[in-house]
Amino acid sequence: MSNSYRNSPKVITISPKGMAGLIGGAFAIFAAIIAATSATTVVEPGHRGVRVTLGKVAPTFEGEGLKFKMPFITQIYPISIRQQTVDLETECYSSDLQQVKATMRVLYRIPENAVVALFQQYEGAEYQTLIRPRVIEALKEAASTQSAEMIVQNRESIKQQTLENARKKIGELPTGGPLIFIEDTPLSDLSLSPELNAAIEQKMTQKEEAERARFVQKQAEIEAQTAIIKARGEAEAIRIRGEKLRANPSFLNLQMVEKWDGVPPLVVGGDGSSGANILVPMTDLQRQSK
Repeated sequence: MSNSYRNSPKVITISPKGMAGLIGGAFAIFAAIIAATSATTVVEPGHRGVRVTLGKVAPTFEGEGLKFKMPFITQIYPISIRQQTVDLETECYSSDLQQVKATMRVLYRIPENAVVALFQQYEGAEYQTLIRPRVIEALKEAASTQSAEMIVQNRESIKQQTLENARKKIGELPTGGPLIFIEDTPLSDLSLSPELNAAIEQKMTQKEEAERARFVQKQAEIEAQTAIIKARGEAEAIRIRGEKLRANPSFLNLQMVEKWDGVPPLVVGGDGSSGANILVPMTDLQRQSK
């Protein structure tokens, strides 16, 4: 036997049946892997699962963690129960029929006991089909009760009314508790037309000027009243002194004694024709001599 014959490669032949068996085995392994993968799922933290088997929704939700299910027949849909925030822009009208553009945020979360009911009714589209329309309607109702100027000034009041109205409109579960809990509806911006803004600014300026004019007028009235009271007081004091002089002529001497500074006065004689003497305080003469 030659060396070339001994070193020649061996050829393995597989019959058609053997090939079919290999393909079938590989397919079975692949199917087993797919089935094993499809038989389990994980509900992530902050989520709850809704089990659906051949179109039928299970009455209770699935909690967090690893879940087993029937491959290709059962599906478990994750629903977030965390707080979600969505920006919303809309338009509304005030009580004086002025258009107001509103930019706001809607903060909401799904209670875990409402997960199954919401999936059955809205199948993951609860914001677009339930929350958004109700919040817009609630905002329009709140805005329609006040003028455009008051809407801008009372933003917090409008927000609170919108929040309360939205919660009522969304409703509750048959077993009790909110279907969706609206955490808050903060208004980030309320804008009016440029013409209306200018009119409101002019009105506020006029109001400030009127308040300033009223203040000046009130101050003048107070000053005038003070002067009147002061004049009345002085007149009353003069009247009282006159009555005292009439009742007691020595009252004038008492007044002079009370006002005397201790310096003896100088008596200057008249020219002899009138016979009158002049009483000059010595302090005045001393002041003039200096």
